[in-house]
Amino acid sequence: MTLTEQGRPNPRGEAMVAELTWVHDMIRHDLGVIRQMAADTEEGRPASAIRGAIRSLASGSAVWQLKVSCLQHCRFVHSHHTHESMLLFPALREANPALGAVVDKLEADHAHVSGLLDEVEAASHQLGQAGEPATRERLVTALRTLSADLLAHLEYEEEHISGTLRTWTRWPGW
Repeated sequence: MTLTEQGRPNPRGEAMVAELTWVHDMIRHDLGVIRQMAADTEEGRPASAIRGAIRSLASGSAVWQLKVSCLQHCRFVHSHHTHESMLLFPALREANPALGAVVDKLEADHAHVSGLLDEVEAASHQLGQAGEPATRERLVTALRTLSADLLAHLEYEEEHISGTLRTWTRWPGW
């Protein structure tokens, strides 16, 4: 990646920020679905319907694909998260060493989100079994925590790396 003259923002950098925001907006949409699932679970929707909604979300949503991408470098718009983990984060560190702590936090957030997704899946598999009220509470808590923590992560990432992205003329590795 190269900077424009005197490191000023440029149209290509603005396009990169727009692409990052576009992907994050897909995730935000999924988080709205997740918040509704938490409400449905809390209101007593049948266990089979909740498990079906989670399976549907897991097979096609950016949020669940995020889990896989962070830990195994595959799936979820492979070009986005692999790029982020393998190319974007190292390039951010190189282009702006002051972002080291930010990138460390983003990487830690990815691992945290993966654990939250595991918790949601584990709780959803227990729906309809003994201890239903406790399982529903566990799932509601997991869904709400996932939503809150991932929304905070997206906001933090956009806020802290967009300034550097705006100075780039191309994605790293392209």
